Amino acid sequence: MKKEQLLNIAQEFGSPVYVYDAHKIESQYKRLTSAFSNVKNLKINYAAKALSNISILKFLKNLGSGLDTVSIQEVQLGLVAGFKAQNIIFTPNGVSLEEIEEVAKLGVQINIDNLSILEQFGSKHPDIPVCIRINPHVMAGGNTNISVGHIDSKFGISIHQIPHILRIVENTNMHINGIHMHTGSDILDIDVFLYASEILFETAKNFKSLEFIDFGSGFKVPYKKGDIETNIEELGKKLTTRFNEFCESYGKELTLAFEPGKFLVSEAGFFLAKVNVVKQTTSTVFAQVDSGFNHLIRPMLYGSQHEIINISNPDGRERFYSVVGYICETDTFANNRRINEINEGDILAFKNAGAYCFTMASNYNSRFRPAEVLWYNNKAHLIRKHETFDDLLINQVTVDLSKKKSAVKK
Repeated sequence: MKKEQLLNIAQEFGSPVYVYDAHKIESQYKRLTSAFSNVKNLKINYAAKALSNISILKFLKNLGSGLDTVSIQEVQLGLVAGFKAQNIIFTPNGVSLEEIEEVAKLGVQINIDNLSILEQFGSKHPDIPVCIRINPHVMAGGNTNISVGHIDSKFGISIHQIPHILRIVENTNMHINGIHMHTGSDILDIDVFLYASEILFETAKNFKSLEFIDFGSGFKVPYKKGDIETNIEELGKKLTTRFNEFCESYGKELTLAFEPGKFLVSEAGFFLAKVNVVKQTTSTVFAQVDSGFNHLIRPMLYGSQHEIINISNPDGRERFYSVVGYICETDTFANNRRINEINEGDILAFKNAGAYCFTMASNYNSRFRPAEVLWYNNKAHLIRKHETFDDLLINQVTVDLSKKKSAVKK
């Protein structure tokens, strides 16, 4: 999107505000499907946790996407957005058997990642098809905070526990129709990912009635100029060849599934915040904005870097700024970052704000969560209103303690 368009949105809808470029989402979706165009049966299941706004879900559904969910609430959002139950996969972690059963009643594909629930569910519902999530003990990403394939991860069933899985399947006579893995985010080395895929192929040989193999996602996107990213085209070429070979040896055309979230929506997102104060200390110039980690927690939580541009003064002389928020905690977005000269009232745009940004927002310090806007066909569409004070109170129950008798005896 152009800086002028973002400035107009900030002026029209106020700040802070999240903006999503629908055309970038579409181009990323087409890039992924094109990379795997030689796979006969390809299924892209968008990871709803990345950005779960109903309008975004509807847009991806219209592109042909399925939906990857991790909670019954995400499943329900998907159904409201128009996804058919059979196009939704439920991949939770640590949820109760009751929640899984409730989702199964809706007709959604179940994906189970621990032996206990696998045995319980298989014993009670042997006829309901189940996918099994495997932990390949491979780290395809570089950040342990967002890698879930390592040996100490809480996600997935260890490949060393395959004999246990097979015993449960045999004892319950349950129907396994899919095998799944997810190594984590920011895949840097395609060969490492392909190595993990080989583990998944070996696992798949143990099950004779598979319908799909789900390779997860975690494709890295660039966060700054010159940043490395997953070479989707190279991965598509290499994994397609290997997948087609496996299907031939398996004796059946399976579906190759992915569950991208960040890859589809990260670069499409911009977070716009206004500079309240420019504060000079003895060693630092702070640009203090009308937001904080209550709206964008990733820099503080993960140490993630979001490129910040001053769209109010894009041609100004670059200076060093630390961009911080208005929360009564340390809420630093960037330390000593080169940004075009900032004045109070300027609008700063945080890039790569489409994934795991609004969905992780909170009302800390009793601040309102921001609006969301979808840019589509050269028009800004409001898809979530700014919160108001009434929103803070809506679920609170006031108790008049002044009329209660004290429970403390004198």
